[in-house]
This record gives sequence, structure tokens and C-alpha cells, in this order.
Amino acid sequence: MPFDLPPEQTGPAAWYGPEMAKRSDWLMPLSAIEIGEIEAATRALVERGADIAAIKPQDFPLPTLAPKLTARVGDEVLNGRGFILLRGLPVERWTMREAAMAYFGLGAHLGSARSQNGNGHVLGHVQDLGLASNDPNVRIYQTHERQTFHTDSCDIVGLLCLKTAKSGGLSALVSSTTIFNEMRRERPDLLKLLFQPVATDRRGEVPEGQKPYFQIPTFSWHRGFLTAIYQRQYIDSAQRFAEAPRLSPAHIEALDMFDALTNDPRLHMFMAFEPGDVQLVHNHTILHDRTSFVDWPEPERKRHLLRLWLAAAHARPLPDVFAQRYGSVTIGDRGGIIVRGTKLQAPLEAV
Repeated sequence: MPFDLPPEQTGPAAWYGPEMAKRSDWLMPLSAIEIGEIEAATRALVERGADIAAIKPQDFPLPTLAPKLTARVGDEVLNGRGFILLRGLPVERWTMREAAMAYFGLGAHLGSARSQNGNGHVLGHVQDLGLASNDPNVRIYQTHERQTFHTDSCDIVGLLCLKTAKSGGLSALVSSTTIFNEMRRERPDLLKLLFQPVATDRRGEVPEGQKPYFQIPTFSWHRGFLTAIYQRQYIDSAQRFAEAPRLSPAHIEALDMFDALTNDPRLHMFMAFEPGDVQLVHNHTILHDRTSFVDWPEPERKRHLLRLWLAAAHARPLPDVFAQRYGSVTIGDRGGIIVRGTKLQAPLEAV
């Protein structure tokens, strides 16, 4: 049956990088009152020795900030341009436990935290662990390498900056909606191929009963929503499995064009984090990247971000094929990585 491409996409999700970088409406500075609410809620939980991974919204009262933040995330992240940046968390005066508690408590108002690896880490540590991505069981955030534009397995990706690198390590964002529009205008024949399932390597984190790779199209059109899922290195490394469907020359050409567009300076934007920044990104309409970096030699100064994967209560519907990666497509209870023996936890250091 012939496949008809969805129409060209309009609206705030279809943006171009240089113009977006000049705007400031995606920046949300936190007020003294809002920071005070965060610190009061954090102190209360630290004093009673609360389990970070078990924090619920009612455990972390934010009477002023919570309604403002949830409204902006709904309007701007889930249904708008696809990202915002909170600025001003006083991480320099917090212990690691306080920073983790505060960040997880904030995230609890935006969604359910999902496991980011087979160890059940619902709070991730993005640091260079001295590893290399040519190991098929290493994920790129554990290195100092450039990540390349990709998506994660959740509705909202959150990053809290604790410390920056000596140089590099810029955050980069690009609209997958804009990439769709560009390909639709220039090469609709190649774009159609990206609506076909493609094998993507699970990098050794295989849920029980599943293959070592999943097969989801790069683009999906479902109930009026255009959704993207993508990690080129893992698509390429899935070809190591003999049973994985082979990439045709035409499909490789389509993926190469997708990559070229993510790297087109007309489309993407860069963002320099400051300690205390929280970036919230809509995983279904934005691809994110990080430039390579040179770190400080002193362990206490090394680049360090905390990450959350969140399942949002008011997220878009996803097609059933996403259950291969997300475990479920139930809104508010989907995403993350669960394998045999996974126990949810929020470690205070990278392990």
C-alpha cells in the first residue's frame, strides 16, 4: 500500500537554530522566593533521610514554583518549541545529596522518573569515566567524546549542571520537526524510508524476552503527532547482529541526509551551561547533542551533570511500536531501561 508523507509541519516546534539562539523566552531565571521553596523542601527531606528515588510531588512542596513550572513545561516543552532552561539553582553551596534531592524533587512535579540504564539509575551522572564509545557496551555519555544528535528513551530529558569542563562540552539542540520539513522539501523519497523500522543497538542492556536491538522508525506519524527517535551510532552498531535487518544503500543515504541536516548550522543551536542550570528537553521533537570536551585534571573540578528521564502525565500518544524500547506506551508510565534484576535507585556518584 503506498505511503503518503504527513503534511509539512508548522508551529513552534519547527524552528531554526540561529534565530532561536537569539531569543530569551526559553530562559527561566529562578527568583529568590522560588529558590527558597526548593531549599526548604530539600532540607526537610535531607533531615529525615528520605530515599531520593522515592520522592513524590507531595514530598516536595513548591507552592509558588510548581504551578508556574508545570504550566511552562506543558506550554513550551511538550507543546511548544520543545525546551526551556531554568537558571539559578545555588549548587555551589549544596552537598551532592542536597543537589540530588533538590533536582529529583523538582523533576517529580514534571513526571515519573525512569531508569536510565540496566542498573536502575533514576538519577544519572553524566561524567567522563575514561571509557570509549568503540566498546559496544559503553554509552557515549560515559566518555568525553562528542555525542552526536540523538534522542533518549523518555518524554522529557532533564540535565542539571553541577560543574563545567575546562573547555568544550556545549549543549546542542535541533528540531526533528524542522529536519522532517527540510527532507520533505528536498528529498521526499529518502524521507519515506525513515518511516520504516530500523534496528538500533541496545548496547548490552536487553530487557527480558527482547532482542539485543529494537526496531522503530526514525519518524512516526501517530494521531496527528510527528515523533522522532534516533541514535546513529547505535543504528550502525546494530548491524553487528547477524539477524538484524540490513540497511539498504538508500536507507543509509537517508540516514546520512538526516545527519547532515542535524549538523547544518542553519538548523541547530548551541547552549553553554552554567552551574545551577537545568535544561528540560522534549525528547519527541528535539534531538540533543554535546560537543567533545577537555576536562580539568583535578577530580573535584571535573565536568558533572545530573540527568533525569521523565514520563510526563500530559505527554503525547506514541505508536505501539515504541513499546519495544519504552516497555509500554501508557502515558505517564513509559520509557526507561529495565532488565532482569533492575532495582530503581538514585546513586550519589557515577557507578
